[in-house]
Amino acid sequence: MDAPTTGHPQRWKILGVLVVSLLVVVLDNTILNVAMKTIADPKAGLGASQSQLEWAINSYTLVFAGLLFTFGVLGDRIGRKRMLVTGLVVFGIASLASAYAQDPGQLIAARALMGFGGAAIMPATLSIISNVFDPRERAKAIGVWAGSVGLAVAIGPVVGGALLEHFWWGSVFLINVPIIVVGVIAVLLLVPESKDPKPGKIDVFGVLLSIAGLTLFVYGIITGGDSGDWAQLEVWGTIAAGVLILAGFVLYERRIDHPALDVKLFRDPRFSAAVAAVGLAFFAAMGVMFFGAFYLQMVRGYSPLETGLLFLPFAGAQLIFAPQSAGLVKKFGAKAVCAVGMALVAVALSAFVFIIDENTPIWVLCTVFFIQGAGMANVIPPTTEAVMASLPREKAGVGSAVNNTIRQVGGALGVAVLGSLLSQVYRDQMASHLVAFPENVRHVASESIAATYAVAAKIGPAGNALIPAGNESFVHAMHWVAAGAASVALLGALAVLRWLPGRPVTPVQVAEPELVDVS
Repeated sequence: MDAPTTGHPQRWKILGVLVVSLLVVVLDNTILNVAMKTIADPKAGLGASQSQLEWAINSYTLVFAGLLFTFGVLGDRIGRKRMLVTGLVVFGIASLASAYAQDPGQLIAARALMGFGGAAIMPATLSIISNVFDPRERAKAIGVWAGSVGLAVAIGPVVGGALLEHFWWGSVFLINVPIIVVGVIAVLLLVPESKDPKPGKIDVFGVLLSIAGLTLFVYGIITGGDSGDWAQLEVWGTIAAGVLILAGFVLYERRIDHPALDVKLFRDPRFSAAVAAVGLAFFAAMGVMFFGAFYLQMVRGYSPLETGLLFLPFAGAQLIFAPQSAGLVKKFGAKAVCAVGMALVAVALSAFVFIIDENTPIWVLCTVFFIQGAGMANVIPPTTEAVMASLPREKAGVGSAVNNTIRQVGGALGVAVLGSLLSQVYRDQMASHLVAFPENVRHVASESIAATYAVAAKIGPAGNALIPAGNESFVHAMHWVAAGAASVALLGALAVLRWLPGRPVTPVQVAEPELVDVS
């Protein structure tokens, strides 16, 4: 006879509340993808450059990733419910600031504040799941948690497109507020407080090192891609400084007794292979989502709402397959499921290289998105479960922080590296089409496809030839980026095959869930 469950009596209702809390974080980033063209418009938006658009994404992600260590540990110490409510409130305030930003600089700063709030929300949701669910049900719950990401990915672009067709660009951030209000009320009513009975110290210096290292590293990559000159000191110097600081961060974390990131965890093959797969998968996915929005809106001429609808196959596949992944892992093992998932992602990205161009039938593109989404749905839940199963419940915040940090850093680097590659190749391809124009026009028109369209509109009939040239150059650059992303996904599949255990791992049973109800 099976032992009685040690989960919370209202665990499935609590999971629903956590899904709502998670939706607000993922929803905002997917909405932003379809809003980038509008934000880049000098009249309808803020006139943001491609570099500023990348920083609107990366300012959020870098703050998010840098603070996840601290907020994961802090949630274990002072209470995960408290951290979740705090994060939701801060996220709501930052959403208002983003909506009413007057220039790209203000938007980037407000997005950084949103990253602060998101860093408190994300690890709290996953660590609360680990605490309120019996280990035997945890994989299924995490599958639902991951599937909700697919739901947010599905809703975000559609909602964003609809808002942009009827309201100003700031409405894509303002939509967060009612969701946050509902989320806070539900958390206060249903979610129990929980914490680690033996919390450790907070590694303030380690967190500062990680923030500094990540910021310098990604800033150097974005600057190199934006300027096209990788030899300048500002580019290679900041990249080198970032690498050195991150190396110092790892060495420091190995020597202290209260690390923000316990690097000894990576000695466990299950743990290290799982986080590597998560990071590589999001590196590839976020880079593709970044250029995909521009491809659909600029090259193919779809509206923001239509673009959102065309992303539905990617999101729908995650929503369908993510909750099923736990059963597949039980039957075939995490290694097989994750490897197939990464391989599907690589196949979808390869399709961008070989069959997606300016005239590809849209049903083909939707099929490719669906395959990529199905692959992601079979990577994230089993790898997340592998990470969480490696740690006891009282350290759930640490496990959640590591998992989400690697995911966010992978996504940030994907946007930075692949976005820079896109800019570099696009600039090189456009050079031959701009030789007859003045230097100032050449510089602006080659910055991005959005800039090319803007210049073509300003100079009248003389700019008509720039539109097909811009489309052709963008598709060529997209092929290079997709090839790079596919290579990364394939590398992730090889890492899974090499290090992830081949059989399902039975989680350690815990007699009672560590729940401290302070309500």
